Amino acid sequence: MILSEISIRRPVLATVLSLLIVLLGAISFDRLSVREYPKIDPPVVSVRTIYKGATAQVVESVITTPIEDVLSGIEGINTIKSKSKEEVSEITVTFLTDRDVEAAANDVRDRVSRIQTLLPETADDPVVSKIEADAWPVMWLALKSDRHTPMELTDYADRYLTDPLKTLPGVATVIIGGERRYAMRVWIDREKLAARGLTIQDVEVALRQQNLDSPGGRIESNDRELTVMTETDLKSPEAFNNMIIREVSGYPIRIRDVGHATPAPYENRKVVRISGEEALGLGIVKQSTGNTLALAQAVRDVLPQLIAGLPDGMSMKVAFDTSEFISAAIESVYKVLIEALILVVLVIFVFLRSVRATLIPIVTIPISLIGSFFFLYVLGFSINVLTLLGIVLSVGLVVDDAIVM
Repeated sequence: MILSEISIRRPVLATVLSLLIVLLGAISFDRLSVREYPKIDPPVVSVRTIYKGATAQVVESVITTPIEDVLSGIEGINTIKSKSKEEVSEITVTFLTDRDVEAAANDVRDRVSRIQTLLPETADDPVVSKIEADAWPVMWLALKSDRHTPMELTDYADRYLTDPLKTLPGVATVIIGGERRYAMRVWIDREKLAARGLTIQDVEVALRQQNLDSPGGRIESNDRELTVMTETDLKSPEAFNNMIIREVSGYPIRIRDVGHATPAPYENRKVVRISGEEALGLGIVKQSTGNTLALAQAVRDVLPQLIAGLPDGMSMKVAFDTSEFISAAIESVYKVLIEALILVVLVIFVFLRSVRATLIPIVTIPISLIGSFFFLYVLGFSINVLTLLGIVLSVGLVVDDAIVM
């Protein structure tokens, strides 16, 4: 009642406070992130290990099971789920909601490091990472060409497309789906290899020893210092074909004697198709605090510039955009909110038959609703379907208070 008495006695002060509430709410509304649902990041940590060439059974026995056993003793674990497939072991550890995700991730790293020496030497080091709800692309761009190979598309996207997209506000990273990175494949004729008394392991050892980029050090004297650059890595198919595998009876056996080397993709196991045609996908991953709608609009704004710089034969378009669904959901809630305001005003006017009594809710409802965005911003909430639903439900309370006052 004290606030009501002050507002009646000092109408100018009440007007200034109302304008201040509207100003703070409008500024906060512009800075709030827009999502479809509230941000929920449960404490989940994943352990991913790659073991090239291993079957699912081998991955489970020598990698997944030992890591599961050592993780089971960590405090606060809710569930442990594992998936062993060809060459990949994935373990997902879900902790209780009151567990700090940073501390949980550190505990998992500590336990995994204890048994890392027991894992196969040829397996990659386990990668421990936190799983965030927003660590997924919110938009996919399709890059296609009828003149360029998938390797050329990947190289162009990595050089000229990912960096401009990463600099956009709200972008965490850009992933390339269906990429075909340049590599050198060595095709071996097993009959020729066996005829010379060699094995695949001999070829692998020779490649590891001769195809490397090692520092050359430096040469120092009293007057000058020279940096030595050694070019020991192989860069062309001819260099690979001329590489000596081993000497047999004083005769050098080269790769061209048992096979040949040719440029080819590093991996052919992942394919992206758009409308039935093979393409390259650029996934835009937003930051946890980013605005999905603003991010999607920024990508669409810069897209014409990127398309204008594409080589002849390349084309790029938006293949998938989650902001369209979010925008539709938010707009539907806004529509319901406006309809509720109109119905409230009509009901008040019909039953009270007073223009003054009708004007009071017309003024107080927008001020109250706009001012609520300030508290959403201060408390760290976002604009989503649930928060807007709460605002719609609060219209009734605001109307009741406005009529009583």
